[in-house]
Amino acid sequence: MSNKRFAMLLVPAVLLSTSVFATTTPASSTVQPINAVATQQQGFSGPSVGLKTVKAVLDAGMFSDDTPVTLTGHITNSLGDEHYQFTDGTGSITIDIDHDKWFGAQVTPQTKITIQGEIDQEFNHTAIDVNHVRVVG
Repeated sequence: MSNKRFAMLLVPAVLLSTSVFATTTPASSTVQPINAVATQQQGFSGPSVGLKTVKAVLDAGMFSDDTPVTLTGHITNSLGDEHYQFTDGTGSITIDIDHDKWFGAQVTPQTKITIQGEIDQEFNHTAIDVNHVRVVG
C-alpha cells in the first residue's frame, strides 16, 4: 500500500477521533460525583415474558422446565444452603438463590422483592432457579 493511500485512510480516522474530544461543557453545568450515578436504578424496568405467579408456576406441569418466571412476593424463611421458601399470595414455592445473585440486596420476611429466573422441574419437585433479586419500592 502506498504512503498516499495510507494517509487517505488515516485522515478520516484522525478527524473522527478528535471530534469526540472536542465536545464542550457549558459553564453552568455541574459535575456529579461518580457515587451519584451508582445510586440510580440500573437495567430494564418494564414488562417481561414468562409466568408471573407461584400458582401459574405450580400449574405449568412437568414440561415447564427452564420456563422464565418473574415473581413478586416475600421470602418467608431459609431452608438452608441457598434454598428459601417464597410466597406471593397465590402459593408458596422453593427458590434457589446463589450467593452471587443477591446483588447486594438485604432482605427480611417483610421485604417485598421481585425475582427473575427459570423453573427447575424435577420428577417430584418444582423450584425456581433465581438469576436476579430486586427489592421492590
